[in-house]
Amino acid sequence: MSKVSLIKILVVFGTRPEAIKMLPLINQLKLEQDYFDVKVCVTAQHRQMLDQVLNFFKIKPDIDLDIMKYHQNLSLLTSTILNKMKEVLNIHKPDLVLVHGDTTTTMASALASFYQGCLVGHVEAGLRTFNLESPFPEEFNRQLVSKVAKYHFAPTLKNKNNLISEGVILKNIRVTGNTVIDALNWTLEQIDSSLTLRNKIERELDSILNFDLKKNRYILITGHRRENFGDGFVQICQAIRELALLYPNLYFVYPVHLNPSVQKPVNEILKGIKNILLIKPMDYEAFTYMMKYAYLIMTDSGGIQEEAPSLGKPVLVMRNLTEREEAVDAGTVKLIGNEKKKIIFNVSNLLDNTEAYDQMASTTNPYGAGNASRQIVSFLKSIYFK
Repeated sequence: MSKVSLIKILVVFGTRPEAIKMLPLINQLKLEQDYFDVKVCVTAQHRQMLDQVLNFFKIKPDIDLDIMKYHQNLSLLTSTILNKMKEVLNIHKPDLVLVHGDTTTTMASALASFYQGCLVGHVEAGLRTFNLESPFPEEFNRQLVSKVAKYHFAPTLKNKNNLISEGVILKNIRVTGNTVIDALNWTLEQIDSSLTLRNKIERELDSILNFDLKKNRYILITGHRRENFGDGFVQICQAIRELALLYPNLYFVYPVHLNPSVQKPVNEILKGIKNILLIKPMDYEAFTYMMKYAYLIMTDSGGIQEEAPSLGKPVLVMRNLTEREEAVDAGTVKLIGNEKKKIIFNVSNLLDNTEAYDQMASTTNPYGAGNASRQIVSFLKSIYFK
């Protein structure tokens, strides 16, 4: 192989979910110092939650745009990232910009790269609901990134086929699995191998929980999607309230997103019920620990649909559409919508029907075994170092 000069790669992300999924890839790229010069740029679209994950994965950004503002809207966020990323790209002149998924940071950074003539690689490419309103604005964001990206790292064959149907050239697509499984496996290894870390997590959880998470059954809940704001969140909260009253010996743990549109209905409807614990958003490692011991998970999130099946946890998704159809097809995830009656019925079924629960809990995760980052790096080496 004839060796050329180092390939300059700029990895850009801004939110905690992006960071979790990109940090294993950054570490894998940095193992290949004879091939790649890697720089990390964060927009800090989410500040505090992002910083916690960066510290845990021991990644220090080379560029920090620090754009987060109180009550920032999508228009301001997009325009700020476009302008700041233009400056970054002009200074660093990367050979390739790697972005992840479907956030506003992802879309605006990819668009800025396109405007500046920089190649884009899209990690977690090809996910689709084909409905621009759900999830909003994520579906639009990922479709736009697919239009400007050169290389597409698709978690599954279905994602690959979505891209092909939209005209993406086959040779520029690589099916890799999802890097979130890399992150999950790494995190569990850190917890298992470090008594100090494990004790720290357990002390943190002991201080906020009123039960023993290893002995008591509990449901872990997350919810923050814009399309559920308003009546959707009211019905979700009413369902949780009724379930808590129906199952008084079961605990419901809800790390509540900081968005006021989530905080208001959650606190108005769920506060004060003995077996419902409304807590602050947790560190990633503590949340992973809670997923490991949860009985099942209720969520409208994306990444949890990929992580929880690796832990043998059934996932009930409180949305009407999902871009992660593979998990639904495999049976690890069930799409139940945000109507109160449907939520109560589906949760009760898993609590009362052991056969239904065991069937979901024993299904193989369709998002890979945790080697997505290595596959992406292998693909990049094959492209640049033939």
